[in-house]
Amino acid sequence: MHIAQITQWGEAPKYVETPAPELPSSDSDFVQVKVLAAGLHNVVRARAQGTHYSAKTLPHIPGLDGVGTTATGQHVYFSTFALPTGSFSEVINLPKEDVAALPEGVDPVQVAAAMNPMLSSWMALRKRTFDLPPNFSVLIVGATSASGTLAIDVARHLGAKRIVGVARNLSALSQLGLDETIEMKEPVEETDFSKLGHVDVILDYVYGPIIAHLIGSLTTKAPVQYVQIGLLGSPTMQLNGVTLRSTNITMRGAGPGSWSLGDLRGSCLIWQWQRRR
Repeated sequence: MHIAQITQWGEAPKYVETPAPELPSSDSDFVQVKVLAAGLHNVVRARAQGTHYSAKTLPHIPGLDGVGTTATGQHVYFSTFALPTGSFSEVINLPKEDVAALPEGVDPVQVAAAMNPMLSSWMALRKRTFDLPPNFSVLIVGATSASGTLAIDVARHLGAKRIVGVARNLSALSQLGLDETIEMKEPVEETDFSKLGHVDVILDYVYGPIIAHLIGSLTTKAPVQYVQIGLLGSPTMQLNGVTLRSTNITMRGAGPGSWSLGDLRGSCLIWQWQRRR
């Protein structure tokens, strides 16, 4: 069989031939999957470049997840997050707990492309927020990104009543079924958050100066939970300590390390509701 393999960070992967893994026995805790599609997500690109904190060992096989078939012909979604290998491989042996059966008729490419972006908001809302009120409100910064767009559906599914989206493209924002939209200006400090009011949760896919400006613009005295997910804008920001002390905000991150592998396992079952969209 063949795999994609990176032997030097920043270089293109090589097409490498390697022995196929043996088929696990029927009573094994592992199952063999023939890969049909693997997700090329932003995090996969970052790991392949050696710039993501979760991948530091060479040689490196890219990929975190994908869709394939088992020996019985069952279509499954799988995650390789817990393994020393990646999903850019023709055949993989996986723990059964890292594999979830898919319903008949789903598009393997669609599932492989969408699951990781969808999990970003699912894990943020399920594992990195606490005691959200019924009919909670959400602000999504970077709502027109692939992950941000899927976060709208995830938030609705989990009970959000009011969803506000922030992005540069107002036309694209208007097509997403948001309750309210805010245009991100350039420079970002000109973005108008004066009509935002209170939101229970901020899901951030952008980071950088826009977030410092947003936090400084909050006028609500009620608790706000901020979750950092992506870095589409910048990997750093400057936040005035006075602003932080005077704002009723709790700040957390959502990514490998802030939630555990046990938290992740089973979360791929969210496709069971996503397929009904």
